[in-house]
Amino acid sequence: MNVITDAEFEEAQTLAPETLRRYLSGKGWRTERAFSGAELWERYVETEPDAPYEVLVPAERRRDYPGRIADILETLAVVEARRPGDILREMRLPPSDWQFLRLTPPGPSGTAPLLDLVSALNGLRELHTAAASSALTPQVVQPAQKPQAVKDHVASVRLDQTRVGSYVVAAHTPLPHQRARRLQEAVRQAALFDADPFPGGPGARASEPYARQVSRVLFAGVTCARVAADESLERDSLADFARFIEAGLSANLCEALVRIAGEERRGYSLSFAWAPDLPVTQASPPVAITPRHVMVLEEGAKDLRKRLDRELGVVLVGMVTRLRAEKGQHREATVYGSFAHEGWGRPRQVRVQLSREHVEQAMSAWRHRWQVVVRGNLETRGNGLLLRPVTEFEVRPV
Repeated sequence: MNVITDAEFEEAQTLAPETLRRYLSGKGWRTERAFSGAELWERYVETEPDAPYEVLVPAERRRDYPGRIADILETLAVVEARRPGDILREMRLPPSDWQFLRLTPPGPSGTAPLLDLVSALNGLRELHTAAASSALTPQVVQPAQKPQAVKDHVASVRLDQTRVGSYVVAAHTPLPHQRARRLQEAVRQAALFDADPFPGGPGARASEPYARQVSRVLFAGVTCARVAADESLERDSLADFARFIEAGLSANLCEALVRIAGEERRGYSLSFAWAPDLPVTQASPPVAITPRHVMVLEEGAKDLRKRLDRELGVVLVGMVTRLRAEKGQHREATVYGSFAHEGWGRPRQVRVQLSREHVEQAMSAWRHRWQVVVRGNLETRGNGLLLRPVTEFEVRPV
């Protein structure tokens, strides 16, 4: 039985009611009804669907407050099959998004071969790197040189104690506290009105903290990779992985999913939990990756890398935000716009290499803030995109 110790009892009575509510909400508990001075919370578990577990959360500190908190911790210990001390420690963590990687290694439950863990942890690191890169700039293949924001994000990811299961690796990404998020929002608003060349520019992006954006892209990218793999297996031919690039899929993400499976190509699953401070209404079910999926993902990554060299005849529509002409180099325009082949998705910053006949047109478009339509071949250069050669350059006066 998971009985709370005297030391844990002393620590538990310092917990604020709001801390308890935040933890319960993040673990799937729901408020059933309110009483005078307390709230009844319930949670159903899959193994016992007929009757829910219940806890009574005090609304304020009264004489019996420590005893009620101890009762809650002991109930949680039963539901989660964890020690009360571990749950108490997690309650004190800052608001975080969680990822749970459930491996299926051979041998006794709760153990895993060292080589399997090395591959899984390296793959998990690469998975966060790929998602963080795509959160900044979705690309078929992410460049080897990563922006500092990506490096900082990966450095912030923490591993927690393993969970009950075959072997479950728990990782979490701390989110900024509310005060820091308000400051970020103020900076974003300043960028929107003071720096953007036109409304709806980069400063108008979602105000979610970057860490949450990465979590969303990670979930979306993994889910899309599984969908593309399923389609490939159903039709017995490789699906078009590239259509999911804007959602966060990339060759790097597919390769990370393959790396997690290890040399033995074992199946696994990824599940996600979101910080209750920033609730997510979208369903986010676990994503299972089987050995057959791993084989397809490996081929999908290779196919995406083949597309890296060049995307032919793309159409870019947007606004010229910058002109550059350096001695001995081609003249370039930076266009902020969307691509036709991506369904006019999220706008991107694209360098456009100008030929002599297009320089005057680009200057006029920049001077008058007119829209341009550019056709050419798209390639990845470093952390950005380059359109060259340009076969058509049309200016559309507004």
